[in-house]
Amino acid sequence: MISYKQSRNKLKRSKIIIKDEIIKSSNCLNRVSASNIFSKSNNPAADNAAFDGFAINSKDTKNLNKEKGQPFKILKTIAAGDKPWIKKLKKFQTVEIMTGGIIPKGFDTIIPIEQIVFYPNKKKALNILINNKVKKYQHVRFKGSDFKRNDLLIKKGTILQSDHILALKTLGITNIKVKKIPKILFFSTGNEITDQKKIPDWKVRNSNSYYIQSLKENFKFDFINGGILRDKDELIFKKKIKKMLNSNIDIIITSGAVSAGKFDYVPSIIKKFKLTSYFKGVAIRPGKPVLFAKIKSRQKAIFGLPGNPISSAACFRFFVYPYLRDLLGLKEEKPIKAILKNNFVKKINFTRFVKSRINTTKNGNVEVEILKGQESFKIQSFIKSNIWTLLPSGKSKFKKGEIVDCFFPHHPNKTF
Repeated sequence: MISYKQSRNKLKRSKIIIKDEIIKSSNCLNRVSASNIFSKSNNPAADNAAFDGFAINSKDTKNLNKEKGQPFKILKTIAAGDKPWIKKLKKFQTVEIMTGGIIPKGFDTIIPIEQIVFYPNKKKALNILINNKVKKYQHVRFKGSDFKRNDLLIKKGTILQSDHILALKTLGITNIKVKKIPKILFFSTGNEITDQKKIPDWKVRNSNSYYIQSLKENFKFDFINGGILRDKDELIFKKKIKKMLNSNIDIIITSGAVSAGKFDYVPSIIKKFKLTSYFKGVAIRPGKPVLFAKIKSRQKAIFGLPGNPISSAACFRFFVYPYLRDLLGLKEEKPIKAILKNNFVKKINFTRFVKSRINTTKNGNVEVEILKGQESFKIQSFIKSNIWTLLPSGKSKFKKGEIVDCFFPHHPNKTF
């Protein structure tokens, strides 16, 4: 049996390759960028007005003051989206310009509409009257002041969100390279597992497949339900693995049949294949019998999760999901740091994934309470929890007030 840290290191060294694909930028929500993305254009595309007002050449005002005013002839109005073309610009001329309008050549500053004095009057405005020196470049949004052409826009390994889509479309990027979504084939195992509604006491309702499937959007994978493998389905399981080797499936996950019972055939079947990496049994609770294997010369991997629902949930969160992050080129997930509200004791050589509840106090502190009912068969405490607390090996007693690491159960941690 290896430690949790050792198992994570083995997973990092046993990555399979997830290929890239080109998709429309408008459809990239929650996908992972497979390469750096650079701006294809300047933003703004040209100097434009930050306010509604009038554009002038600031040089025309250098000798103006309260005693010496000057009318500027209004040539036209330029709205956002209008072509900013003027045939021939003369001294003491101006254009009315709306916010976002491109500033025509020959003008270099904007006077806001609130400061304008019309001449001879507002109703018959042929000119504006200026009787002071106006600074150059006031209220101008400069070309490329946000993004210049070829500036780095999005780094490789970024989970693309709505704000990224806004930027991509603004800058004219229609197609981008992303990582393909990993495909997971999932099998439940055991004669006791059933999808029937009414069951006798010796049967167990199938819940693990539905739980793992419910995580696919938040944890970025495609889910294929392979159904239920029964206690004498060793050969069927072997055939499923062989078929997987020549398919587009990336990972097989089984739930159950990984311990040391008479019908726990998953490890023995997997060992019949040529493997480059393998472990079974990790010093963790819940989920100690967890298994991992990488098929030799194939970009395929297998996880064997315990059949107990809470153990299966914990092992997916702390083994499968970190593995998926590595495959997609994402940075290692950072824990949420929280102040422990109560004492907890565990075996010193085991890592514990503990059902907990996190909250923020009135003072802004992040606190986490370890709940009662930590037994792996108890789902009531799982429902009441909203976070896993990870208590590492090498330490037995955790005291109230200590800082501990936490991970959300149903979506990745988000740190800023």
